[in-house]
Amino acid sequence: MYSAILSVLRSIPAPGAFVLLAAVSLGLCGCGPERRDSEAAFSGPADETAFIDDLQERTFHYFWELCNPQTGLAPDRAPSPSFASVSATGFALTSYAIGAERGWVMRESAARRVLRTLRFFREAPQDTTPRATGYHGFYYHFLDPDTGERFGNVELSTVDTALLLAGALFCQSYFDGSDAVEDSIRTVAEELYLAADWTWASVRPPLIGHGWTPENGHLPYDWGGYNEAALVYIMALGSPTHPVSPDAWTAWTAGYRWGGPAGNEHVGFAPLFGHQYTHVWIDLRGIRDGFMQDHDLDYFENSRRALLFQHEYAMANPEGWTGYGPRLWGLTACDGPVSGTFTIDGRERTFQTYWARGASFTTVHDDGTVCPSALGGSVPFAPDLVIPALMAMAEDHGDLIYGRYGFLDALNPTFTLDEPVQHGRVVPGVGWYDTDYLGIDQGPIVAMIENHRSELVWRVMRGNPHIVRGLRVAGFTGGWLDTAAAER
Repeated sequence: MYSAILSVLRSIPAPGAFVLLAAVSLGLCGCGPERRDSEAAFSGPADETAFIDDLQERTFHYFWELCNPQTGLAPDRAPSPSFASVSATGFALTSYAIGAERGWVMRESAARRVLRTLRFFREAPQDTTPRATGYHGFYYHFLDPDTGERFGNVELSTVDTALLLAGALFCQSYFDGSDAVEDSIRTVAEELYLAADWTWASVRPPLIGHGWTPENGHLPYDWGGYNEAALVYIMALGSPTHPVSPDAWTAWTAGYRWGGPAGNEHVGFAPLFGHQYTHVWIDLRGIRDGFMQDHDLDYFENSRRALLFQHEYAMANPEGWTGYGPRLWGLTACDGPVSGTFTIDGRERTFQTYWARGASFTTVHDDGTVCPSALGGSVPFAPDLVIPALMAMAEDHGDLIYGRYGFLDALNPTFTLDEPVQHGRVVPGVGWYDTDYLGIDQGPIVAMIENHRSELVWRVMRGNPHIVRGLRVAGFTGGWLDTAAAER
């Protein structure tokens, strides 16, 4: 397998001057530059190390090369023309520090890029006009990449703002130098975090609402039950200026659904992004809230069990989707081929375009579309299962799925019809392949590979007082949290 994967990756153009063969050769012979401390925590087989080196760096360059040079905003997707995504920009900020740590870019260049992005958000208009960038310290889900104005009629989004602020707080703690740029990063990140008015967003307290529009006011939905919005509550509970009630976390957990097969019980949520996003920034290993104490578990193990459930589902393949097995699995929100029902090999099959795919004891949403980010963003949870599967996808599908910025968003080997598709292309007799990368799927790959390799993001964020405060107010105890400093 090793030589086959190398052959595939050599044939695919990579960003910059990076050449996988050189990296592999250095790793195998023990020569080359001194390894960074950030690499010390991971020591896998040479083929796996070479592969995740390549995947992580390629994916990092999605943000480094494609974010708007004036505003710093990250594209929602590429290469298709796209509006900017506030949440993807949070992942971009996180990726810049990782790139500096890995030596892919100079620290000074990364710091200047971070500061430019943070200053854009600080200076962008915050008011009730329809074309503003935000209001009450929150930002619209999608923005015009050049001007930062609200795109279309999208909502002011609490969860997308939380993802942006998580990236800002990571940069606040990572860029700890005494020079003017890094000092300004810390100052501006603090200003952005303190400006978010979580009390205003808690329109039906103690829960936090999904968002707001100038046309209709607060949306009629609240974040409750397990999903990606755990980060929203930790951010809101840690705010020294506009915190929500401490009861908010209890209200959030009241919507949890506990179940699964014996020995693998966990809090369910079908798409894997809900088990990844909070873990990108917060080290939830060994710390527990009241709910997890009652179930003798932590949220890291909960995510691992959700991932294992998906693995077992794919191995069983109850719907008979083409290709499912050890070399192809992983469901999360992603692009898909088409919205409609078609007959394939004598069987009616219903497909979707962008959809929150997933498999859990709670629900199954599956149309045969696999998203590499489902696994790439889950590397720390089960590396022995995930990394070989990612390598197999790259080997089996080559440049149809693996390109300049790593994995394209999705593939579906079942959909082989000669039909118009919304994104991507159909290769006759082979299947549908996306031709876009998605920012919110790229981000977890960069960060979670780094957490697996060096724990960089987790380690840095364990020192951020706002995260420490939010966890403690939510009732988390144990592990690293018991000795963490909550104040500067």
